[in-house]
Amino acid sequence: MNSSSVSPARLTAFEILRRVGEGAYASVLLASRENELSAPDRALCHELVMGVLRRELWLDQLIEHYAKRKVAALDESVRIVLRIGLYQLRFLSRVPPSAAVNESVNLVQFARLRSAGSLVNAVLRRATREPEVDPARDLLDPVERLSVATSHPAWLIKRWIEAFGLTEAEAFAQANNEPAPIAFRVVSHRVDEAEICRRLRAAGAELVPSKIAPAAWRISGAGSLLSELAAAGEVYVQDEASQLVALQMDVHPRQRILDLCAAPGSKTTQLAGLGLDSAVIVAADLHEHRLRTLISSTRLQGLRNIRCVALDGLQRLPFPESSFDRVLVDAPCSGTGTLRRNPEIRWRISPADIKDLAGRQTQLLFNASRVVKPGGRLVYSTCSVEPDENEDVVQTFLEKNEAFRPVELTLNGGLQTSSGRARTWPQREGADGFFICVLERKS
Repeated sequence: MNSSSVSPARLTAFEILRRVGEGAYASVLLASRENELSAPDRALCHELVMGVLRRELWLDQLIEHYAKRKVAALDESVRIVLRIGLYQLRFLSRVPPSAAVNESVNLVQFARLRSAGSLVNAVLRRATREPEVDPARDLLDPVERLSVATSHPAWLIKRWIEAFGLTEAEAFAQANNEPAPIAFRVVSHRVDEAEICRRLRAAGAELVPSKIAPAAWRISGAGSLLSELAAAGEVYVQDEASQLVALQMDVHPRQRILDLCAAPGSKTTQLAGLGLDSAVIVAADLHEHRLRTLISSTRLQGLRNIRCVALDGLQRLPFPESSFDRVLVDAPCSGTGTLRRNPEIRWRISPADIKDLAGRQTQLLFNASRVVKPGGRLVYSTCSVEPDENEDVVQTFLEKNEAFRPVELTLNGGLQTSSGRARTWPQREGADGFFICVLERKS
């Protein structure tokens, strides 16, 4: 079947979801295909890809109910087509059921699985006749029910319930399936913030100042203009919680700053753009290709006080002891605080991964601590909600390093935890799930 028989949005969504199943990331693929689609097709494609990934387990349970067979027995392409079709039928009221069914059958034929066309047609037509089926409704076990209802692995749900309680775990899991708001900061050393906001509002954008990160803005509408401003280096699209991290560095003029896990550079460029031209920022990362992205952002934003270096933070750092006033360890993590943006992560991580990451994070923190000056500040952060990667890492560090003491944060909006650290949550603040801890080296 010719691809012209399938709408561009659905065909692109199918191709992206197939690539995600092979290990790619949806956000990267969506960005790479944007220019191929019209604005309406781009919006539908994005909705289908992210919606299917967020609701995958629930949709698969629906497939098993309507098809009367295990979803694992189906070809991967057939599973993807059925997920796309069922997502439209259940969540996109503006799509006529006939269009969802017919386009899905065409997709199967395009994928050269013509023999599966009758199955797809039968499953989706049954779904249109039985629209009230909910595969989670009759599950009695709270972990299993929440796992299916919110499409998260049961082991993740179980650990969140144990760590945060059922109510908080359920709210968090549900929030993970909602679109994340878009936030940005103005590159204020280059352009006037008031003028940028005026232009965006004139283009139809609704702007709301962040409640947790000064100088951060939430935006809805005027996406094309926002993209143009970002491409020109006049704004930087960055989650509010991510922006909050750099502000805890409390940077002053003429200080030496190390960002140990810097790429792709959101926090590095934010630090450099705070009007502190006399501060020197060393941006380090393991991968040179990721540093190239940071260098590109640096040039785009006209920043001249960043020095990039490729190094392995798990090894002894190639800097003299006590050589930096401020050190940021925004550690590689499981990313469970970003599941709204990267829903596929939930199916790729394991308990063993979290344990391994916690060990690496602890080593990064120890290595970074050696280069902090007396009286200097060491900031540790992750975009994970797992205590193993956050509180436990800090506790292990402090138990073995008496030279540092925690600095109690004073933040607005109830962000501060009982231990003086900071946490953000999508279900509370609408920001990504971040953990922030500030440590000070004793003089």
